[in-house]
Amino acid sequence: MSHVFAAPSFPAAPLRSVAAAAAITALLCGATPASAARQPAKPAKGSSTAAATTATAATAAGPTVELAKEVTLAAGKSTLMRLPSPAARIAVGDAKVADVILLNPSEVYMLGKAPGSTNLIIWNRANQASVIDITVGLDTAGLRAQFSELFPNERDIRITVSGNSLILSGTVADAVRASQVVQVASAYLQRSARNSSSGNTGAAQDAASQAAQAIGGGAPSAASGAAAGAAWQQAMDPSAGQSSGNSAGRVVNMLSVAAPQQVMLEVKIAEVSKTLVDQLGAAVGLNGTRGSWTYTFLSSLLSGNGNKIDAFNNSSGKFVTLDAQKNDGLVKVLAEPTVMAISGQEASFLAGGKLFIPVAQSSGSGTSTVTLEEKEYGIAVRFTPTVLENGRINLKVSPEVSELNKDGVSVSASGSSTTQVLPAFTTRRASTTVQLYDGQSFAIGGLIKNNVTSSIKAFPGLGEIPILGALFRSSDFQNDRTELVFIVTPHLAQPLPVNHKLPTDDYVEPSRVDFFLKGKMEGKPPAPPDTAPAASPATPVTPATPAGDGL
Repeated sequence: MSHVFAAPSFPAAPLRSVAAAAAITALLCGATPASAARQPAKPAKGSSTAAATTATAATAAGPTVELAKEVTLAAGKSTLMRLPSPAARIAVGDAKVADVILLNPSEVYMLGKAPGSTNLIIWNRANQASVIDITVGLDTAGLRAQFSELFPNERDIRITVSGNSLILSGTVADAVRASQVVQVASAYLQRSARNSSSGNTGAAQDAASQAAQAIGGGAPSAASGAAAGAAWQQAMDPSAGQSSGNSAGRVVNMLSVAAPQQVMLEVKIAEVSKTLVDQLGAAVGLNGTRGSWTYTFLSSLLSGNGNKIDAFNNSSGKFVTLDAQKNDGLVKVLAEPTVMAISGQEASFLAGGKLFIPVAQSSGSGTSTVTLEEKEYGIAVRFTPTVLENGRINLKVSPEVSELNKDGVSVSASGSSTTQVLPAFTTRRASTTVQLYDGQSFAIGGLIKNNVTSSIKAFPGLGEIPILGALFRSSDFQNDRTELVFIVTPHLAQPLPVNHKLPTDDYVEPSRVDFFLKGKMEGKPPAPPDTAPAASPATPVTPATPAGDGL
């Protein structure tokens, strides 16, 4: 929808009073300044007849003059354009995008209101039309100032406006700085959207009112645009028209990191577990006969380990059995996995295996099905590094060591005598987030455990007799001690040199003679080549002729 505004042909001084009077008269008659602006302007009293004829003949058809000219504005910003020839009338395509006011026949005021594009047509007094494209975008001056203040070292950030969206491009130092730049741009975009939707208190309406007041009468002239008239009406009655505003646009992140940093993580998992078990049990059997009575005393308090000492009297049937055991166990676990990842990306490592555990699931029809659930075990590391400024490294790391338990878990189904042993796992895991510098080592987790278990089973009374009471009781003592620590060390990795040595470079396959006859698992590496320079061939020497032997 276009809006056409006519310009009077009288001098600029009477224009102010006549325009103000026309606007006030239109408001008193119930018409808006915009509708009044659409009416042809009447010449002022005392103006020349030729000027009035020119203003009346503005509707006559005339040639169109296309000007390859474009005006770019920021939302909320204004500009003043001087015309090469006096204008008779103007028309703007979309008053919601830009507000255009013809201040006088030689000056046009433009105000960007909302992101978008429109055009302006200007007719001169010869009825020739000029077309000017107007593009309104977001105002990025404030955002550039914030970037300069918050990120003084980032000088390669470029901001491009596309409609109501911001496109960020250029190069930043690291991924953290790129995320911060996007967050600042998003906050600025949302704030700009709130400002554009703040009704009559918005920057666009205030600027339009100030432009109208700059004419001199406090109201837009009869030759101003419909949007300027609407702004004046809102100033007179704020409830007459509130701006709906624009929703917040998008921030398109096209930033690139200057040099993506590689981070290598070394994890050490050290564990020492010691178990001490002492057991002592006894079984005593005494038989006796007195008259028609037979007396039997039987005490069996064995530990059940099979290490027995028996004493049996065949004639009397008396016996004594001693059962004792001493168990010492030592387990040492040392795992040193190494993982590398790009800053900001997650990496994982697993050295172990997978086990499938049957899991019963009941369906709605009353039947049950068995599915296999996957379970990983072994040495695993999962971490996400982020390189910060000044060489600091933010680590989100989760190391884990798990192994199969030799005992397992015995499970028997109800109503069945069958017992199944399901696998059980012994797991040591830590998960945390730390910040370190290159080469620093920190213990992110540790465990010191000392379990002491003792039990005594005895025959009442007899088990409390000194010395001999050991025959009538069973003693169990178990002490478990465990020490566990997780240590992480990050490094800012560099590329490996050319021809880096590998662990398999020194391996030489043995010959059949070495393998079968000599029992060698590895052959002898070949002798290195002699790098000494070869001797030059001897030069024959002609013997000297003795004196007096000459011819």
